[in-house]
Amino acid sequence: MEIKHIFVIGAGTMGNGIAQVAATSGFRVTCMDVVPSALEHARSTIARSTAKLHQKGAITAEQVSAAERIEFAGDFSAAKTADLLIEAASEDPELKFRLFREMDSAAAPGALLASNTSSISITKLAASTGRPERVIGMHFMNPVPLMKLVEVIRGLGTSDETTTLIMDTCRIMGKEAVEAHDSPGFISNRILCPMINEAVFTLQEGIGTPEAIDQVMKLGMNHPIGPLALADLIGLDVVLAVMNVLQRDLGEDKYRPAPLLRRMVDAGYLGRKSGRGFYTYP
Repeated sequence: MEIKHIFVIGAGTMGNGIAQVAATSGFRVTCMDVVPSALEHARSTIARSTAKLHQKGAITAEQVSAAERIEFAGDFSAAKTADLLIEAASEDPELKFRLFREMDSAAAPGALLASNTSSISITKLAASTGRPERVIGMHFMNPVPLMKLVEVIRGLGTSDETTTLIMDTCRIMGKEAVEAHDSPGFISNRILCPMINEAVFTLQEGIGTPEAIDQVMKLGMNHPIGPLALADLIGLDVVLAVMNVLQRDLGEDKYRPAPLLRRMVDAGYLGRKSGRGFYTYP
């Protein structure tokens, strides 16, 4: 089997980034979202991103043109010709289970189904389909066009062939693929989100300001970005969703989300995407 056509479900920050990288790597790409304004925003975001990367010499004019050929759709009608479907919807378990049922029905029998989930069990997602051997996790990092890592997660039934194809696809996209076991949070968020959560507890308890907390981690621990600024970049709702999964599935109180994190999500302070999180954005 050869991957030629990639169908991305979700045109948000992660979805449009995955679509962009897939297109500039030579794949035919369709980006699907049920919200028309999300598709328009994705189109303009990809155009700005590829123009900036071209100015910096990071991609060629031909790759910019390839991104301009991304197809945008409001339904699954084009999914029948896709070899790989990548779900990049919000980190909501019920939404993802529903989408995987729809993907399974819409895709050709031999197509692979992947999820960009940050923490949800690939085995459970696969169980909602009739092709568990062809379901896998592809956890891209934000911002997708710049970050090299893709965490590849096998479900209990994922075949060796599926894993090999996805690892090869990641390499074609210019990514470094690292395999992780199907455990809550996988490798990345099992480590990262508890650190961010502890930074929120530190702020909640008045131990330091957001600036002080981030500076300590940048200057003292050599992190390129502080944990609170990183939470704003990821999305506070995503961080909360991951912490909820870790606490529920691992059953340990050390994964309890900070009350301040819950309150900020309740208030709609989600970080960069909402214009306000631990910092404010224009």
